[in-house]
Amino acid sequence: MPIALTPPPVPEVKILGDAKAQPAKRKIICFSDFDGTIFMQDTGHVLFDNHGCGSKRREILDEQIKTGERSFRDVSEEMWGSLNVPFDDGFEVMEKTLEIDPDFQSFHRFCLANNIPFNVISAGLKPILRRVLDTFLGEEASSHIDIVANEASISADGSEWKPIWRHDTELGHDKALSITEARKEAELACEDGSIPLIVFIGDGVSDLPAAREADVLFARRGLRLEEYCQEHNIPYIPFDTFADIQREITRIMEEDEKKTGGRGVPARFNPRANLWRRVSSKTAVPRYVVMSPTKEEKMFLWPEAFTELKATAGVEIQENAVPTPVQSATAA
Repeated sequence: MPIALTPPPVPEVKILGDAKAQPAKRKIICFSDFDGTIFMQDTGHVLFDNHGCGSKRREILDEQIKTGERSFRDVSEEMWGSLNVPFDDGFEVMEKTLEIDPDFQSFHRFCLANNIPFNVISAGLKPILRRVLDTFLGEEASSHIDIVANEASISADGSEWKPIWRHDTELGHDKALSITEARKEAELACEDGSIPLIVFIGDGVSDLPAAREADVLFARRGLRLEEYCQEHNIPYIPFDTFADIQREITRIMEEDEKKTGGRGVPARFNPRANLWRRVSSKTAVPRYVVMSPTKEEKMFLWPEAFTELKATAGVEIQENAVPTPVQSATAA
């Protein structure tokens, strides 16, 4: 299924409480991580700990990813391969364990009311994520969320779980590439030539490649993505629940309408994402591996700032930073 650039027709959207429609002239597209972002727990971890390699082995494997000893894809194949449980039986433990962000459903209604496409972008397995959304949101509400993730081959008796990777990279799913593709498609869809605003919502360092391609970055407070942003002076907006995100997106919509009238480049725009893509090889996808902070610095050509974002004391929303010039590939 293609990434949602325009949400499906919604004949009757019930606008409840704070989900008030706003005059959003600028096309806004939301991308969100799934595990640890929309849901507090990791769907894969729940399965591995209960029906697979177990928590101790999983922690060892997670450490191998962090140190760079093994790639995310290699470790993931071992974890998924350790499962021996039918899909329905495995889902029972997820249904009992998973907790959804308390304000996500309200935020999703807000997106529908304001014609903001919402996409899940994940390194997980699409059949699992769809089943979780169908169960926690209901199939009708879930149908308005497109999932950009890896497919899976799962045997009927549950003896074989095999990821079908979206990209031929060490991550299996290059989230940055998926968002870049969506941005290009959205720009083509904008008849007036305006550039859509890309929002990314995440929680971990593994979300950095996708966050690089966004104009506005939301990081769940207290988790690794926020810590990394603070350590490396990366502009972001922290959030505790999706109610915080809804409030800030409303403010950004109003700001953009006031400054640009919804035309041309968004008021909050990350001009360096596409520049980075142009200095990269068109055939070789960069190695985005979750490593220690020292190695991360060497691996990520992160833009120091998004336009109009900057740290402010006591207020986490960061505004008015000026991006520094992009170095050429030879100067890096």
